[in-house]
Amino acid sequence: MNKISIYALTFFLSLSSVTVYSQKNNKQVIFTNEQGSDIFYHTIERGQTVYAIATMYGVSVEDIYRLNPESKEGIKAGSTLRIPQKDSAIAPSGKADNYTYHTIQPKETLYSLSIKYSVPATDIIAANPGLSTSTFTAGKNIRIPPTRLETLPTTEKKTVQKEMEYTVQKKETMYRICRKFDISSVELLRLNPELKNGVKAGMVIKIPVASEEVITQNMRQPEEREVNALLSTPKDIKKVNRIQVALLLPFMTNETTQSSATSRFVEYYEGLLLAVDSLRNMGTSIELSVYDTGNGTKKVKEILKEDALSNANLIIGAVQNDQIGLIADFAQKHNIKYVIPFTSKNDDVLSNANVYQVNTPHSYLYSKAAQAGCDLFSDYNIILVNIKDKEEKPEFIKAFKTEMQQRNIPFKEVTYKGDTFATDIEAAMVRDKRNVVLPTSASLDAVNKIKAPLRMLSELREEEKEPYRVNLFGYPEWQTYTRECLEDFYALNTYIYSNFYADNLSPEVHGFYSDYKNWYSKNLINTFPKYGILGFDTGMYFLGAIHKYGSNFENNLDKIHYKSIQTGFDFHRVNNWGGFINTNLFIVHYKNDYTVTRSEVR
Repeated sequence: MNKISIYALTFFLSLSSVTVYSQKNNKQVIFTNEQGSDIFYHTIERGQTVYAIATMYGVSVEDIYRLNPESKEGIKAGSTLRIPQKDSAIAPSGKADNYTYHTIQPKETLYSLSIKYSVPATDIIAANPGLSTSTFTAGKNIRIPPTRLETLPTTEKKTVQKEMEYTVQKKETMYRICRKFDISSVELLRLNPELKNGVKAGMVIKIPVASEEVITQNMRQPEEREVNALLSTPKDIKKVNRIQVALLLPFMTNETTQSSATSRFVEYYEGLLLAVDSLRNMGTSIELSVYDTGNGTKKVKEILKEDALSNANLIIGAVQNDQIGLIADFAQKHNIKYVIPFTSKNDDVLSNANVYQVNTPHSYLYSKAAQAGCDLFSDYNIILVNIKDKEEKPEFIKAFKTEMQQRNIPFKEVTYKGDTFATDIEAAMVRDKRNVVLPTSASLDAVNKIKAPLRMLSELREEEKEPYRVNLFGYPEWQTYTRECLEDFYALNTYIYSNFYADNLSPEVHGFYSDYKNWYSKNLINTFPKYGILGFDTGMYFLGAIHKYGSNFENNLDKIHYKSIQTGFDFHRVNNWGGFINTNLFIVHYKNDYTVTRSEVR
């Protein structure tokens, strides 16, 4: 079928199968959220966009703009949006959304919401896998599922025996009374023992009467303390003795020639195999199945019928969004963890608790990088240089400016003009504090345009002038410019933000390069990020997590501390019912003593 062999795949699989952001806002605004209301409220978190929020709740961007006209100009963390409630709406993804969304109010409890919506607390928890005592807080939203039929009160007709009183008439005998009410003398005497002494007119006796009644049966209602304790009940680790992993990538084995993209996916797979081998040597039992997804969804639909997929503990891969959507639905249905390693532009993570998105969405990355930049440079003289070329970063620049304005951090802007730039940038600099320069473009051309004038100003040695203290701040892409600019990065004390970084001088990276070449007799492809290391890091993190914390390792994410070679992992749920995005950020510092440091931003 689609299972493939690349290089010595059979050998490698036999080896591997031997018996592997949400930012908290201090500001909180609570709105009344009455049952049956057409509107609820969403408190904006860092990195969220109107599109993501709309997708999260199954409404359109236009719905949000209609209720929040000011959001067209932009949104900011801590503010609130009015969101329309959709009864049995069809989300933009085409999937049915039968949930009611509720904003938790002060003093509300899981028990009170269960009563309010007539929904068992266990159903509310099942609809919100992220719920715990720390996430069930005022201002947070949860989704309320529709009441299940089996939890509603049931009714049935039953024959019920009752008693009626009857006054004995003149000349009536026991025989006549029994005939009149169609009962036996034994039953009549049981209810009226005094009749043994004879029947007399005027006696009041009991007569059994059968009648049909509708009986309503309610499910047992758990006590309030019992319900609220569900949020803090410890979750047992579901141990996995043999980890079953499925890797799905477009290897294009039916193609006569490999594209550069296909070569990168092969390299990712090779890096994952190195992780499997490393974990096997540490005692982890792993079974790896590898499939070629090709283009489109035809092959993926066939692959998902394989037993190896339904029995998997972890699925990794797919590149195209239509493929990812199919796999995400499959993973949700079978409660399998699904890792999306490449794209940062996918919506499944917003509503699927089984999805882990490794590549940070740009809005979250830019928001966190802007925060980190303001933390680093709040006391610096910050200068933005408007380059205006094809690799402009307007979204990051906007996020950085917004963060500076909210913190009242002053900054300056200079428009690049080749013949006057040296004079213009010096006019914006100061000598009583450090100057940090951020170009608005990530291109190599932009760096080349500004680096020489900046170095000249930082290295002035005239008697009447002191040199300016200059730092450069920039982008993940700059890691690929080290051949042309490394000396300049050191000289300008350069900082870059990135969600990937591999220090080629570190023993860990050097060791990986050596192992990779020994296994495959070739070097890694010169790309950013390195796909082989990405495969290795992904395998080590997720397979190691399952080995230590079981198939429900999401309950122990805060305890997973893998020292990555290139890719850091800091997963956070996007909401109480959705999946996880990787919000890890590195700040890489090229120091003028010719050393490089990589620090994680938490």
